[in-house]
Amino acid sequence: MECISVFDMLKIGIGPSSSHTLGPWRAAERWIQELKDKNRFDKVENITVDLYGSLSLTGKGHATDYAVMLGLSGSDPERVPVEDIDKTVANIKTTNTLNFNGEKTLPFNPKEQIKFNRKFLPFHANGLTFTAFINGRNYKSTYYSIGGGFVVQEKRKISKANKIIFYCTFPYPVEKGDELLKYCHQLNLPISGVVLENEKSIRDEVSIDFELQRIWTTMLECMYTGCHTEGNLPGGLNVRRRAYDMHKNLIGDYTYENPEAWLNTIRKTEVKFRQILKWVSCFALAVNEVNASLGRVVTAPTNGSAGVIPAVLMYYMVIENHEADFEHIKKFLLVASEIGSIFKKGATISAAMGGCQAEIGVSSAMAAGGLCELMGGTPEQVIVAAEIAMEHHLGLTCDPIGGLVQIPCIERNSMGAIKAINAAELALDTDPKNVKVPLDKVVNTMWETAKDMNTKYKETSEGGLAVGVHMSDC
Repeated sequence: MECISVFDMLKIGIGPSSSHTLGPWRAAERWIQELKDKNRFDKVENITVDLYGSLSLTGKGHATDYAVMLGLSGSDPERVPVEDIDKTVANIKTTNTLNFNGEKTLPFNPKEQIKFNRKFLPFHANGLTFTAFINGRNYKSTYYSIGGGFVVQEKRKISKANKIIFYCTFPYPVEKGDELLKYCHQLNLPISGVVLENEKSIRDEVSIDFELQRIWTTMLECMYTGCHTEGNLPGGLNVRRRAYDMHKNLIGDYTYENPEAWLNTIRKTEVKFRQILKWVSCFALAVNEVNASLGRVVTAPTNGSAGVIPAVLMYYMVIENHEADFEHIKKFLLVASEIGSIFKKGATISAAMGGCQAEIGVSSAMAAGGLCELMGGTPEQVIVAAEIAMEHHLGLTCDPIGGLVQIPCIERNSMGAIKAINAAELALDTDPKNVKVPLDKVVNTMWETAKDMNTKYKETSEGGLAVGVHMSDC
């Protein structure tokens, strides 16, 4: 059984895509370590990178080439100053050299040495091959970015559904919703409690709290940045940032100095239904506008769907419970990550494999489950909330215009957040005994839908809005 930590599902990284940016970035890091482990790194004379399938078809719009160069340069996506990204890439392009892992200079012309191959490799839609040239010989390693920043190699043991199998050391391993509920009853704990017990088996609670706080701080700062940044997004579509204007109208004349003070200020604003809708949408838009401009976000479970969970958690903190503190944040994130891991194990969180149902659909289910527990829902109602949210995203396609994570991706985050809140409320008024569609059936249905979906609707920009609307129209 696959053993997935909360910190596997929620990763800090650079936008705009977890599978097309963060994944290739991490793959480059993994390859460098592989070279070092085999005592080849110091002997490398030249390198090339081949991108395949979805990584090639939408790689330019998703900054896959940037991610590869940054990973090969030794930059850390969690901590690299965002303002240094363009400088590093520009220097490589200008000098046609690469400071390989920050240790040695290699000749490197990105136009020739990063190759976009349209063909798909059989293992996964997101494949990339690194080649090192040493003394007239070449050494190749192929990696696959399988969604959410997860990176694997084909040589790992796989299941029939092409999902990687690891030996799980958690005391309460979970693959399905029914198993999670079984542990809740056995331990007399809420879902967040079961997840916490598993996490405590691999790290101490101080470390857990520190990392969860770091994740929330990144989410809050991301929303804050998005709400206070004006202008157009990069990429050529000339998409105007909307969070700035929406936030300006909502916040009024209030003043504040930092993200925490901003959060408390929002609690003082008007909270009629229309304002609540606008605030939730504003939070989601803000995150994904930051993501679209190569900003730092949290994969939740992916970069393309990074706005849903922070928007719903922020909704709880500024609308539903003004006394909410870190303990509430902790429970929400623990529950959300576990819901996400169930979808990853039983289906996919990769849009290149399952369309946008795998991103926005999963993130909405994660957020619905987290909110439901905070609102007093039983473990059964939490599972119902997740099921409702996903049920109404089934079949959602991934069709980014120009291969950019902007249209329709940014708006979809606001829709996913609103659906998550609605799903949680429906679940709270539902007797789970009367539910006709269990979560595990929806997970299985999502995977079957993904397999049936035409490839052109799976993050290739070859169908849907991606061909219905052209760059020239924008």
